[in-house]
Amino acid sequence: MTDIFALFQCFRPHMTPTTLRQFSRMVSAMLMMTGRVTMLGISRWAGKGGSYRTVQRLFAQALPWAMLFWVFFRQHVYRPGDVYLLAGDEVVVTKAGKHTYGLERFFASLYSQVVPGLAFFALSLVSLQERRSFPIRVEQIVRSTAEKAARKAKADAKKQPPSPTRRGPGRPRGRKTQAKAATLTPELVRIRSMLESLLHLITPSIPLTYLLLDGHFGNHNALHMAQQCRVQLISKLRSDAALYVPYEGSYAGRGPRRKYGSKLDYRNIPDMYLKATTVEGPIQTRLYQAPLLHKEFPQALNVVILVKTNLQTHATAHVILFSSDLELPYNQLKDYYGLRFQIEFNFRDAKQYWGLEDFMNITETAVTNAAHLSLFMVNVSYHFLRDVRQSDPVCSLLDLKARFRADTYVTETIKMLPEKPEPVLLAQIFTKIAGIGRIHAGQPSVTPA
Repeated sequence: MTDIFALFQCFRPHMTPTTLRQFSRMVSAMLMMTGRVTMLGISRWAGKGGSYRTVQRLFAQALPWAMLFWVFFRQHVYRPGDVYLLAGDEVVVTKAGKHTYGLERFFASLYSQVVPGLAFFALSLVSLQERRSFPIRVEQIVRSTAEKAARKAKADAKKQPPSPTRRGPGRPRGRKTQAKAATLTPELVRIRSMLESLLHLITPSIPLTYLLLDGHFGNHNALHMAQQCRVQLISKLRSDAALYVPYEGSYAGRGPRRKYGSKLDYRNIPDMYLKATTVEGPIQTRLYQAPLLHKEFPQALNVVILVKTNLQTHATAHVILFSSDLELPYNQLKDYYGLRFQIEFNFRDAKQYWGLEDFMNITETAVTNAAHLSLFMVNVSYHFLRDVRQSDPVCSLLDLKARFRADTYVTETIKMLPEKPEPVLLAQIFTKIAGIGRIHAGQPSVTPA
């Protein structure tokens, strides 16, 4: 297999030779190891020069992760002819105990409830050609004291019984219409800081136009944040969002010009907005696109509505996607938002294979290193899989780890023999050992390096 130390030579300007050597051993151990990915587990597979104390010292050292992610992507993953989108999402890692840095209660969609743990926000570059996501920037979410107090006050206010005295309908006398001001929450301030740093680093090499965020960010504050960073937002609105057709009637001759027309009825969307209709089995999908207005957004939105109908039961459901780019075609907007989900596969791989759920570090630096390392391994494993799949198309991540283990087993066994076997026999041994632990039936046919 490829020499990891040679692969990471691009990090020489950003790491000392000792740190680079230790980092390479740790990554090699993670590629071949089984069991939980903890500091102790890594040290058991790292071999000479990778003792538990060495792994501890490396985890206690602040590493320039932002630069490492970018340099590795630019050197080993980036394809000049490809088009990249920027996607962002939050991942929650469940943790027990009381002393881990940043430990709080966060809502985890996987459990559909609030759980104790750590939260990280990740930005990824999504390739249109390969249709997969590559983590490029990660930061831990640590709420400030003021943010905690505000969240507690909001939760307490919801528990209070409704006031018995309510004002009547309509606007109070003397109050004038005012545009709703966009205010950046502490969450959006954190994301804006990440975006600005990332765009400053990579924009000279990769032009980025679109930012993909989930429905949690389908509001005017997130749109304002994206515009401050000079990118176009693609997100999702609530299914009951109040959208209006722009008013196209004549001016009444007095007062302000009318802006909003009729409110859109999702059960009776005009056919003039229909762009495509497809049928798969009993499910009919209709796609509508229109420039529509929302009273909380300061500008018109490019809205795409997907309406699915069960032709047998006539049950319907709809999803509302939108973009701040009014010129984006409906098929591209739908496709781009669908690619946002690729970042979820990054989180799945980081938890399942690279220790995002396993690490037991508690200090700030160690937690940062553990989370960044697990997501960094997503890009490293992709680099190897892309090469291996040219001769072994069905190779999975577990198969890749089996190949690295086989390379280690064969290498250590050959060292004990009085004479080195013939190359043909050596290749057969490697092929046989690499087949142990594979998920797919196909056997690798690659000779070891």
